[in-house]
Amino acid sequence: MDITERVTELVRIPSVNPLHAGPVSGDGAERELSDWLANHTEALGADVVVDPVEDDRCNVYARFEGSSDRAVTIDVHLDTVGVEHMTDDPFDGRVEGGRVYGRGSVDTKATFAVVLQVLEELKAAGQRPVPTVNLVGTVSEEGGGLLGAARYRDWLLERGQRIEQIVVAEPTMCAPVHGHKGGIGLDVTVHGHAAHSSKPHLGANALSGAARVVVAIDEEQDRLAALEATTPVGKGTVSVTELSGGLARNIIPDECALYIGRRTAPGEDIAQVRAALCELIESSAAPLSTTIESLYGDGSPGFYQDPSCSLVAVLAQLADTSPTTAEYGSNALKYGEVAEQLVVFGPGSIDQAHQAVEWVDISQLNRAVDIYRSWFSQ
Repeated sequence: MDITERVTELVRIPSVNPLHAGPVSGDGAERELSDWLANHTEALGADVVVDPVEDDRCNVYARFEGSSDRAVTIDVHLDTVGVEHMTDDPFDGRVEGGRVYGRGSVDTKATFAVVLQVLEELKAAGQRPVPTVNLVGTVSEEGGGLLGAARYRDWLLERGQRIEQIVVAEPTMCAPVHGHKGGIGLDVTVHGHAAHSSKPHLGANALSGAARVVVAIDEEQDRLAALEATTPVGKGTVSVTELSGGLARNIIPDECALYIGRRTAPGEDIAQVRAALCELIESSAAPLSTTIESLYGDGSPGFYQDPSCSLVAVLAQLADTSPTTAEYGSNALKYGEVAEQLVVFGPGSIDQAHQAVEWVDISQLNRAVDIYRSWFSQ
């Protein structure tokens, strides 16, 4: 099976994150792809662990024994974003014009296909990779707080294990990404008191309190924008991206809900950022009270790896690309405790991810195969 056929096979296995599910995607989440990966890697000779994360959604850890004492992990998230907005068949995996199309083709089933192709070649030749290769499939990257990556981190910590080098698969045009922002999301409810709109003085308008919060967040963004960046990743940002409230046109609203997203730059302390943001929200909403929750975890500090480290340097050399940073986030946010060296890397462009039409260039797939083939022989 060549690389295009393998990507097509994987695209045809729906694995939409439950938070993005709809009538077209179905509600199978990552389950079928987890089963496929576990069965396929076991048939290739891997030691396989299927690790439940939540609601029968399972990580898969496939360990291919190497010929040296070095170990590397390639983390590939199993889930994709939703497909309800796609303008063609999201799961056909068609090959056309030098591209493979379909949801997950670039983000990021391509890396599964690439790594499996190299491991299959080695097995057919009766050889092993030089490093021990941990091919890890994680759930819940596209929504839900990176639960799969957090679970793999905890699984390693429970066993007292650290991995020398971890590659987090994302479409980077085969350029090693050595830094990106972290973040925290806050679900905020501003509490008021309902009253007839003809007598607003008898109520407490939750929308007014929420409006003060929005203004304060905009001012905080202006403050962050004026700071000096300490790394090429850039500065922290904050924004309100959801706002809802109101019961009827003749009722003073008693509640208003907001979602506030804070992107953290490398070096920012996530606990301090959260505490300062909560204080800002509470003070700007006053005299109304607020409830502040982090529904998908306590957030993550930014990720930054020295670009001169051997992992970044080797991948850049093999790919003939330059190290760079990214604007998006990834599972790398969860691996600082367990990785000696960490990078985000993979074929294809992030510009094609999450689109109404998703595709990956076959030339990028072949390039990635060559890179992994060389890396696994070192």
